[in-house]
Amino acid sequence: MAAIRVVVADDQELVRAGFGMILDAQPDIEVVAEACNGAEAVEAVAAHRPDVLLLDVRMPVMDGLEAARRVCAEYAETKVIMLTTFDIDDYVYDALYAGASGFLLKDVRRDDLAHGVRLVASGEALLAPSVTRRLISEFAARRPAAAAGPGAGVRAPSKLLEQLTAREQETLRLLARGCSNAEIAAELVVSEHTVKTHVSNVLSKLHLRDRVHAVVFAYEAGAVVAGES
Repeated sequence: MAAIRVVVADDQELVRAGFGMILDAQPDIEVVAEACNGAEAVEAVAAHRPDVLLLDVRMPVMDGLEAARRVCAEYAETKVIMLTTFDIDDYVYDALYAGASGFLLKDVRRDDLAHGVRLVASGEALLAPSVTRRLISEFAARRPAAAAGPGAGVRAPSKLLEQLTAREQETLRLLARGCSNAEIAAELVVSEHTVKTHVSNVLSKLHLRDRVHAVVFAYEAGAVVAGES
């Protein structure tokens, strides 16, 4: 199996080098380039077409938000993980709309860093950490009337929900609670393979990039309420 190819973008050299060393030490991950600002990050993605871009929120020349917006719009095969120093960062809410698939704090443990890269590369989203749940809840509370996430079109989220079957709507609600495929399977008493099919159908019908945007959509459509467990 081919290694997961990663670009690391951060304006702090020690952070870039540290993350690069941790990831390169993994047998299934390869760091193909580094960048010290958003513009370099976009150029690196264009040149190397990585599976994952680790992208600092605050950088010179071009910030991480604009870089994420460009990468997600032009290179859909590259998943973006935003790096932030703070638990709650205003840029993070906009990063969801830009197309980011997850978030990591810069003081992340090395095992969690590698695990996060693997998750996002496989099409999952970084929803499990409490910080991400809190970010998504805050996002939904701050923008209750916003349109759905990237690619969701102009129709109201509540109307788009009507395209889903009852089981797909239940899958969406469980996704929004941060449940894994295994947890959803246990709740619905179905196989994980069936859950993957439901999740795929939800993303396809709602024109959503990945699971993290399905969560945002669920809040905005009223399928769940921000902060509910």
